[in-house]
Amino acid sequence: MIYQAKLLDLENVAKLAYELWPEANYEELINLFSEIIEHPEFAIFIAREYSLIGFGYFSLRNDYVEGTTSSPVGYIEGVYVKEEERHKGIASKLIDKGVKWAKSKGCTEMASDCIISNKESEAFHKALGFIEANRIICFTKEIN
Repeated sequence: MIYQAKLLDLENVAKLAYELWPEANYEELINLFSEIIEHPEFAIFIAREYSLIGFGYFSLRNDYVEGTTSSPVGYIEGVYVKEEERHKGIASKLIDKGVKWAKSKGCTEMASDCIISNKESEAFHKALGFIEANRIICFTKEIN
C-alpha cells in the first residue's frame, strides 16, 4: 500500500530518510519534514506492506531546473526502498504517485538528479523514461 504521509508519519519518514542519507543529522531531518510534510508544494509518499518499506519525497520547483522548459516542475528529491524489498516495483510505484501528484499541481515535466558515480540511480531513472539533461562537476574553495 502506498499513501501520502501526514504529520503522524513524521518519525517514520525521518527514519527512512536517514537510511537514504546517513550523513544527514537525524534531528535536522525531523525538523525539515515537520515543516514540509503537509505543505502544498511538497509530497511524501510511504510504501507499507507488513512494515514501512520505502518512501518518495517530491517537490515543486519554481526556479530553473536543468533541461526543463516549464515552471513549476515536479522534482524527485529522494526515493528509497529498503534493500530487502528492492526489485519488486515499489520505487516505480512511488515515482508514479509523485508524477500524479505533480500533474495535479499543474506540472508538465518531472525532473530529478543523482551524483555522477551513482550508476544504480542513473539506470533506474533511465528505466523509468527519464532522459539525461546535463552533467556538471561542482567546485568549492575555502576563502577564509
